[in-house]
Amino acid sequence: MPKKRSGGGLSSTQQAAKFLGVSVLAGAVMAGIALPAVGALGLAAKGSVESFDELPANLKTPPLSQRTTILDADGGQIATVYSRDRTVVDLKDISPYMQKAIVAIEDSRFYEHGAVDLKGVLRALNKNARSGGVSEGASTLTQQYVKNVFVEEAGDDPTKVAQATQQTIGRKIRELKYAIQVEEELGKKKILENYLNITFFGQQAYGIEAAAQRYFSKPAKDLNLQESALLAGLVQSPSRYDPVNDEAEATKRRNTVIHRMAEVGDISQEQADEAARTPLGLNVSRPENGCITAVADASFFCDYVREVFLSDPVFGKTKEDRAKIWNQGGLTIRTTLDPQAQKSVQESLTSHVDQSDSVAAASTLVEPGTGKIVAMGQSKPYGYGKDETEINYSVDSALGGSNFGFPTGSTFKPFVAAAALEEGRPPTQSYSAPYEMPYPQTVRGCERPWVNDANYKLTNENETEVGPYALKEAMAKSVNTYFVQMIEDIGMCPVVNMTDKLGVVQGNGKKIPQVPSSMTLGSTGLSPLTMASAYAAFASRGMYCTPVAIESITQKIGNREKSLEVPKSTCSRAMSEKTADTVNTLLQGVVDSGTGQEAGLSDRDNAGKTGTTDERRNAWFVGYTPNMSGAVWVGSATQKVEMKNITIGGTYHELVFGGAVPGPIWRDAMTGALSGKDSPSFNLVNIPDADRDQDRGDDGGGRGNDGDNGDGGLIGGLIGGGNGNGGGNGGGGGTEPDPSFSIPEGFIQGQGNGPGGRR
Repeated sequence: MPKKRSGGGLSSTQQAAKFLGVSVLAGAVMAGIALPAVGALGLAAKGSVESFDELPANLKTPPLSQRTTILDADGGQIATVYSRDRTVVDLKDISPYMQKAIVAIEDSRFYEHGAVDLKGVLRALNKNARSGGVSEGASTLTQQYVKNVFVEEAGDDPTKVAQATQQTIGRKIRELKYAIQVEEELGKKKILENYLNITFFGQQAYGIEAAAQRYFSKPAKDLNLQESALLAGLVQSPSRYDPVNDEAEATKRRNTVIHRMAEVGDISQEQADEAARTPLGLNVSRPENGCITAVADASFFCDYVREVFLSDPVFGKTKEDRAKIWNQGGLTIRTTLDPQAQKSVQESLTSHVDQSDSVAAASTLVEPGTGKIVAMGQSKPYGYGKDETEINYSVDSALGGSNFGFPTGSTFKPFVAAAALEEGRPPTQSYSAPYEMPYPQTVRGCERPWVNDANYKLTNENETEVGPYALKEAMAKSVNTYFVQMIEDIGMCPVVNMTDKLGVVQGNGKKIPQVPSSMTLGSTGLSPLTMASAYAAFASRGMYCTPVAIESITQKIGNREKSLEVPKSTCSRAMSEKTADTVNTLLQGVVDSGTGQEAGLSDRDNAGKTGTTDERRNAWFVGYTPNMSGAVWVGSATQKVEMKNITIGGTYHELVFGGAVPGPIWRDAMTGALSGKDSPSFNLVNIPDADRDQDRGDDGGGRGNDGDNGDGGLIGGLIGGGNGNGGGNGGGGGTEPDPSFSIPEGFIQGQGNGPGGRR
């Protein structure tokens, strides 16, 4: 072990080692880079840069992550989302005081030396050799900029961040190499601009524009002397000098910067003294990030937009590619959200259903003929606290919704009617539709028949509902046995084809099971968006358009902007105009004189259908005008609440029906959404009223099947068996629908606020 001299200095061996270490390190630097000597860069020789690797493009124009802004259809801001709160600005939009302050405190010889400050390098090498490690840096602004680019690229990956900031000679030499090339290709002003845009200033603010807004609620171009000095002082240690949490320490640091500006001649001593006496003058703007901060209660729509971006291949081949673009930010996303419709939907939901109620409500509105989603809301707010949820009840599971969607009850019946009409059945089609009947022994499917091997039965809502019925009256009263007889007549395959054309899939993305209960009476879980989009095809006379939420996207990279391709709605004919017009006529009868009277609009043509599931776990109303389609669901996300003897929105209900709670929500939402808009008319057809007495007593013509899959015996392909308790729709003398089927306990795994939830 080397001996120290008695005077406490280094031994001769240590001095030799020190000299050798400094010489080696200096030699490595001199060999690895060209130290500044002459010219703007001070390159020792013309060829010294030519031997370097080509300068990475990201050092010329760093891919700085920025905030993404989501806008509604009118250009109003819905929310901002970001992994880094940053807005890139040009140097001309940064206060001259700020430019001078950062140079004065971080690299006062910035405009005098090249990429490397030789004096600083030798001083640091000497000190580091004495300490046996890397205890002091000599980084110029250019070198700091290079390091910050690598840190930015590392993102939130702790391993990559550690690699980008590790204190090694190898990393230092690499930074020095790139710094020389950056100075040659960018020049001082561009380096300063990039540096100010990439640097972290604390309080979640990246870049000078975000910092100016965070601490002083003003743009960077308006920063005065003392404000600029405060922000420049933060760079060295944003947490230590944080003015929000330690005003005294921040003031000392600010004044250090001010006096340094005076020392280098940027300001007079008199200006410095005056500025140092002023208070900090903070005007802090708290960061608002993410869909949870969305205006107009559009958080769920905002989250849906994010999910669409991350899942649609149009934005990148892989999920990782799409996530990288999203996290990079700098996007301006113009959406289809209509602020008037959104306001109306949310006001209607919250006026009819309280946040603290044991059930929730969700609604979505879409534009027929375009597929544009114009509103999306629910009664329980977006969040993670009590009576809040981050689950979007309006959409499928893959896009942030419930695991399976929610059983739709009799709102599925119009799909059966449309399929029968397309098969050539007349709108006056009559079936015996008895009060009670067994499911058919067999029902034809696309590949194989369904067989009633357990003698399942069903009933209508009450004993007064006895056929024969024609389609018009059966739809208005929502007669269960009629529609099961209809599917026995036409088979399930026409319904499968119709629902495929209408984009109807379960909430988990799978096709509707070929089971009578699913094919007629809505025992399968669907989402409000799916239902609203499918019914929009009736409104647009048979044209189904896939739902879309994004109109356009502009991406900002540095100071450049480019447009990104966005998903487009695909419109295709799902049924003939005649079939759609007939369904519109049938469903207008539902709101005029049937189960949906409480939902009807008085000032324009409208049509719709109610739906209530067994034990009243779900209630629906899906309706439309020629220029707007909407679906409303009410129920428990966990599917454990039976809506009997229940108070919803302060109103007591002995029994909840599709027309009694979802119906008024739909009515009020549509009224506000359509206020001031055109009122086009349907192309109605004449459907003669049937003479029911003529065929009464004829129990033939389709032996019927309805929707009470007793205890779930028919749900999802005969899960668990059951007794077929019936239930039907059409209670209250034919004006209030009742459930269509039973759901086995645990079949629907709800989400959000109760046991069995998705998260």
